[in-house]
Amino acid sequence: MVPTALGALLALLPLASTLQSPGAQHGGRMLEPSEPALRRLSHFLLAHYQKGTRPVRDWRTTTNVAIDLMVYAILSVDEKNQVLTTYIWYRQHWTDEFLRWDPAHFDNLTQISLPVESIWVPDILINEFVDVGKSPHVPYVYVSHHGEVQNLKPIQVMTACSLDIYNFPFDVQNCSLTFTSWLHHIRDINLSLWRQPELVKFDRSVFMNQGEWELLYVLSHFQEFSVKSSDSYAEMKFYVVIRRRPLFYTVSLLLPSIFLMVMDIVGFYLPPHSGERVSFKITLLLGYSVFLIIVSDTLPATAVGTPLIGIYFVVCMALLVISLTETILIVHLVHKQDLQPHVPEWVKHLLERATILLCIRDRKKFSQSRMQSLDASGQVENNDSTAKLTPYVCEDPRECGAVGGTRSALAFAGRTEGSAALQEVLRETTAIRQLLEKREEFRDVAREWLQVGYVLDVLLFRVYLAAVLAYSITLGTLWSVWRDA
Repeated sequence: MVPTALGALLALLPLASTLQSPGAQHGGRMLEPSEPALRRLSHFLLAHYQKGTRPVRDWRTTTNVAIDLMVYAILSVDEKNQVLTTYIWYRQHWTDEFLRWDPAHFDNLTQISLPVESIWVPDILINEFVDVGKSPHVPYVYVSHHGEVQNLKPIQVMTACSLDIYNFPFDVQNCSLTFTSWLHHIRDINLSLWRQPELVKFDRSVFMNQGEWELLYVLSHFQEFSVKSSDSYAEMKFYVVIRRRPLFYTVSLLLPSIFLMVMDIVGFYLPPHSGERVSFKITLLLGYSVFLIIVSDTLPATAVGTPLIGIYFVVCMALLVISLTETILIVHLVHKQDLQPHVPEWVKHLLERATILLCIRDRKKFSQSRMQSLDASGQVENNDSTAKLTPYVCEDPRECGAVGGTRSALAFAGRTEGSAALQEVLRETTAIRQLLEKREEFRDVAREWLQVGYVLDVLLFRVYLAAVLAYSITLGTLWSVWRDA
């Protein structure tokens, strides 16, 4: 018995030495206690890990993926192609049932970073993706000892967005980012929100708030959808609401246009009987055309619609054209070169009514005094010469013809009695008198049409001013409402 027991003891000595050796075997190789805990834990987790299947022990268990995002910057808004480029900080976490361990066996290690290519990752994509942005690659994920996997990464997102530019430059855009599993239905992968919706909505902690766009808020919404009555899919929508800062466009687009329109209104105070008003209006129209050419590249261009500011520029151009047309009409009225008929009586009646309604009763006196000052020197000389030549001045052309016939008879009688020189003097005197009478009649007609031109000028100016003010107040009210919305 003793030799047999001694032999058995000797047989167990190699096994005892193996158990008491400095290393322990795991996974086909020896793990030395002196090896770092991170290496031992990494090998323990990934030695037999299968990343091709969903990490659940029971296939009926649903993998819940909680997602979250924070907007870091608005990089660009392409109105023509309807593309929004943003830079976001994206976070998601889920539970992997095959990545659990006891921290007491690994130097109380409760968290480890593992290569993202070595474990299963949910296929969460953004439905609105139109292009792959220049996002940095983050090769690791964090794994806790409970099996919770955290995947944090920055993403440059280029997404399609229905941009409404009608209110430009006071527009507010609402673009959605829809996160969903491209393949797995809701029984396999379900989505939820990592944080509370109120915390996500007003989180601007990392937003770069110095660009053209400012972040108003981020709304979140969960919903299920199905395609043609097939299995349902879970999706999480984030609505990124941004607003454009209009100061640059107000200074570079609106103010120059407003200044040109104000100068056009001031141009109405130039005297209508001078040609400077026409040249001034033409210069303004040319300047506004050059201004539109310069700012055409600044305005957003889409095939869907035209922004209101583009309509504003077109209407301003039309108002300038109307103002120039009105000026040409007034100048034509007050600069009649040929002898025209007198102003009709019904026009004079309307003229009197207009002067009362428009409160321009002094305008008539002003126009008459201005015409009298323009013609004072010529009238004095003409009256003196007429008084010296003949004490009688006819007022009716037919009377002038009769007097001319009488003078011709006297000249004929004087031919027999007087000399030929007297006959020549009488002939020249009659011609001068007829010329002065026609000139006076011309001045009376011109004075009447000048009065019509002055009243019409004031009337059209006030109508034009009312149209400009109404248009400006309407646009200002709309833009103020949109800006404060």
